[in-house]
Amino acid sequence: MKGKILFVAGLGIGYVLGTRAGREQYERLKAQAARLWNDPRVQKQVDAVEEFVKDKAPDVAEFVTDGAKKVVSQVSNRKAPTRSRSAGTRSSTTRSGGTRSTGSGSRGGSTSTAND
Repeated sequence: MKGKILFVAGLGIGYVLGTRAGREQYERLKAQAARLWNDPRVQKQVDAVEEFVKDKAPDVAEFVTDGAKKVVSQVSNRKAPTRSRSAGTRSSTTRSGGTRSTGSGSRGGSTSTAND
């Protein structure tokens, strides 16, 4: 039991010391990042990129719109894929006036017509 208590106490002390060291390292890293971001050379490049993006945004939007229109027209010109029926038996009238019966969703279901 004494060993368990010492182990838990060691974990607690290690955690406290580790979090303090970790917090100090985090604060140091955060300060360095803020210094870098606020550097005039970095801000000059940020402004240049912002201007470039503002200039090119309409062209990109037009390109994406045209691409989307092409995809929609290609998809709408295709024949819709045949969906398999998942349950039940359904009868429908064929062009020749007979009935067609498909059972349990199989694609190669039996076909019978009244005009055979």
